[in-house]
Amino acid sequence: MPANKLLSILPLLLLAAVVGAAVPTPLDPLKVAPHIYELEFENERVRVVRQTIRNGETQPLHAHPDRLLVYLQTCAWLEPDGQGGERMQSFKYGAVVWADAEVHGGDTANVVQECKIVEIEMK
Repeated sequence: MPANKLLSILPLLLLAAVVGAAVPTPLDPLKVAPHIYELEFENERVRVVRQTIRNGETQPLHAHPDRLLVYLQTCAWLEPDGQGGERMQSFKYGAVVWADAEVHGGDTANVVQECKIVEIEMK
């Protein structure tokens, strides 16, 4: 491969490496919490995961890449507000929300009712 062609695709290769490393395998939600996360579809560009949040359930530590969330029903829950209190977080049926990559877990869900979300992960 000519050097100039290699240099032209180098940024793409670096981006692929960074994105591929975004969700370490040991923290993949499908592996650490199969009772909460279910694979719906996957190819080389996207992975679609169904998440079911149940009241009183504690999710283990896990990681997500950048993703799009689609709420399959109206969902509401209490979450810490960062100042020692709590705030209500809610989304209506059909809401579409962008979520940046994150590592989280260990919190017990405090949902009003069972909540189902489709997560579309970018690869």
